[in-house]
Amino acid sequence: MNRTFWREVGAHPFALTGAFVAVHAWLIGANLLLPGLPLGDVQLVYPFWAALGIAGEGWVGLDTAWVYPYPALLPMLAVYPFGTGLAGSLAWLLLMTILNAIALVSLAGVKRDVRRVAAAWWWLAFLALLGPIALGRIDAVTAALAVTAVAVLAEHPRWAGALIAAGAWVKVWPGALLIAALVAARRWLDVARGFFGVSAVVLVVGLLLGGGAALLSPLTQQSGRGLQVESPLALPWMWLAGLTGGSASAPVVSGPGLDAPAARIAYDREILTWQVTGVGSDVMASIATPLLAIVVLGVVSLGLVARRRGVAEQLLLPALTLALVAALVAVNKVGSPQFAAWLAAPIVLGILMRADGGLRFRVPASLALAVAALTQVIYPVEYGAVLGAETWMLVVLTARNLLYVALLVWAVAALVSVVRGRMGTAGERPASGSVARDAEGASS
Repeated sequence: MNRTFWREVGAHPFALTGAFVAVHAWLIGANLLLPGLPLGDVQLVYPFWAALGIAGEGWVGLDTAWVYPYPALLPMLAVYPFGTGLAGSLAWLLLMTILNAIALVSLAGVKRDVRRVAAAWWWLAFLALLGPIALGRIDAVTAALAVTAVAVLAEHPRWAGALIAAGAWVKVWPGALLIAALVAARRWLDVARGFFGVSAVVLVVGLLLGGGAALLSPLTQQSGRGLQVESPLALPWMWLAGLTGGSASAPVVSGPGLDAPAARIAYDREILTWQVTGVGSDVMASIATPLLAIVVLGVVSLGLVARRRGVAEQLLLPALTLALVAALVAVNKVGSPQFAAWLAAPIVLGILMRADGGLRFRVPASLALAVAALTQVIYPVEYGAVLGAETWMLVVLTARNLLYVALLVWAVAALVSVVRGRMGTAGERPASGSVARDAEGASS
């Protein structure tokens, strides 16, 4: 059977629908049945936040500072009436599945477009490899909205901007898609209109509900955090904790003549996460946010130079989007497992724009699949090995985090390559795709 046959089979609606159902049946079952409490936040944390407002003790994000923008309460409130047991878990998982179904329809459409179907199949494989965390956190909402946004960007940029805004007002990271679009998209003004239109509505509603400074608190709430155990920036201290007995289960060592571990893993009850501390970790935590800002500014500067030199949208936009999103993950002191889900949108965008003469995205697409698979090893079933700083898990964690860095390096190298290339005016299709091939060669 030749390649054309398999392309036709893959483009058939029944094949895509069947794959979608199979993948989401696996994800739902894994969330409900696997050990490690995959739905811990859904069952414990999200209902707690929703209950505070319902009980009249103040709405997070409106009355008090919160790590998320206040619209993140909407999906939490939607499933709150179902409780914290099986019914509530199923309600959450079905809501995430519906959002993903909308993304799939937006991505694959109703026509047999092999290029778009290729992006859809890659995305379904990514979700399957990522495992339970693909549905089990609030990031699943933003990831689905982001994939939908990049799927409709070319034909409906205003809708894309609105979807990016909806995602950014649940969790801030989709703002990277807006920045990339403003710099590199041919119809950037339409994207901006959609984004700021939705944002204006969200701000007005928030003010009418009594929100004040808390509306912008998600931009400042991360500054006081330490190094989360899964973060790429935390790797040196995680290895120190593993080598010197500083795991979460190790007893606290104190007293004369007793050597304390060089680093220790402990639970922060204020922000509800596991962090690692040791000599110099506070310094790294304090410079992490400025360092991330410097990297982001550097990436945006490269994008602006490329725009001034007339680099075509299909070359610039995917590389810039991936560079910004990869930076948010690789240069971050938080590094939760669900951050891997953010990679879906820029990779899908790259696969889609390849059809218009954009960069070859095989390398980052493959790296992202590996990131997803390793993330599933890390969480939820073997998360105890992370907290125990077991050597084999430190190797897995190191490999996964180095892949994050590799994605950032690939994207930046691709940006440098297209900046150095000689292009026509932005929006023109390259005559031979030579710059795309050059970027691939320089970046892989």
